[in-house]
Amino acid sequence: MNAVERSIVADQSLAPEGHLKIDWVKAHMPVLNRIREQFEKEQPFRGLKVAISLHLEAKTAYLAKVVQAGGAEVTITGSNPLSTQDDVCAALAEDGITVFAKYNPDPKEYKELMIKTLETKPDLIIDDGGDLVTILHSERRDLLAGVRGGAEETTTGILRLKALDKEGRLEFPMVAVNDAFCKYLFDNRYGTGQSVFDGINRTTNLVVAGKTVVVVGYGWCGKGVAMRAKGLGAQVVVTEIDAIKAVEAYMDGFTVLPMSEAAKIGDYFVTVTGNRDVIRGEHFEVMKDGAILSNAGHFDVEVNKPELAAQSSSVRTVRRNIEEYQLKDGRKIYLLAEGRLVNLAAGDGHPAEIMDMTFALQALSLKYVNDRYEDIGKTVVNVPYELDEQVARYKLESLGISIDRLSDEQKAYLQSWQEH
Repeated sequence: MNAVERSIVADQSLAPEGHLKIDWVKAHMPVLNRIREQFEKEQPFRGLKVAISLHLEAKTAYLAKVVQAGGAEVTITGSNPLSTQDDVCAALAEDGITVFAKYNPDPKEYKELMIKTLETKPDLIIDDGGDLVTILHSERRDLLAGVRGGAEETTTGILRLKALDKEGRLEFPMVAVNDAFCKYLFDNRYGTGQSVFDGINRTTNLVVAGKTVVVVGYGWCGKGVAMRAKGLGAQVVVTEIDAIKAVEAYMDGFTVLPMSEAAKIGDYFVTVTGNRDVIRGEHFEVMKDGAILSNAGHFDVEVNKPELAAQSSSVRTVRRNIEEYQLKDGRKIYLLAEGRLVNLAAGDGHPAEIMDMTFALQALSLKYVNDRYEDIGKTVVNVPYELDEQVARYKLESLGISIDRLSDEQKAYLQSWQEH
């Protein structure tokens, strides 16, 4: 049985369009192309099975093909029901990668597709949000035995992994890719910042300039969203629970308010916290008529949808990926992409050049954990600095940029405690 026959996709006839998308991003991912060349020569995953759960669009598809080029038998599923692109799924199946994913399956089928991915009994995993790890550590512990380790993409996933690790229940090593410099400094900041507004603008077709954008959370993703909102001409308000980040937002030139006050003045709201219920009933009560809510955190829990529905007299879809909640007092609040990741559920996700660095880290981290899983132990580890720097150097080389290097005398000076 070949990959097309094994796969569960929506429409295999969509493959030609998917191939075009994958070819486009490949042409704009020079770092990953360089790693693919290495993998083709070294075959680090020969004879191994790799399961991947990521937002299944073209850039992710190309990462899967790079891992496949390293000798792996790859199976892939989506990490969000609204971010899967059916044409990309069909193209991957034609390229010999088993795909269990469809756009917008119901919750039961969505989970079943994840479980089918794990039932291939992978040696290594790449996870996004911790769903594969959670299933393996709960209802499908029978599939744990052969897993050597893996890599995690997101802040949310790493929080879940560290909770497992703290309880002593993590059964294999996981590399925290999200915590690498070449991930959060670029992907989280520049990728999220641009792609959030790509999704918002494509979906609403409304202007950002002159509006008030409330950014909920000022981590690296929040910094990127705030920076892009300012660049588009918005007045930016930041809400935070961390005093240090709040001071940083203030020093960066943004207004800092509690959500109870920000809710009264916001035109657009973007949540980027990784936590639940950061916009909830008490905030809906004071929002402007026409306020637009969106989320860029991994799960659709940051905006409390049940409370919004309970306060509404009617709900209707007024435009693709826009739900209108008419409150009982007549005000209307709009929720984008069902409160899921707006940059992926209502857009194409981060730019290819940004994901080039992140997915290069994923590929190298997967090789790292496979080479050292017995020594690492059952814990969460950071991406080694030398891999982080390697990706940065490859990126600079692809841009034609050179930088200075320390002389031997300079190295000695920095390593000495004596006066010189």
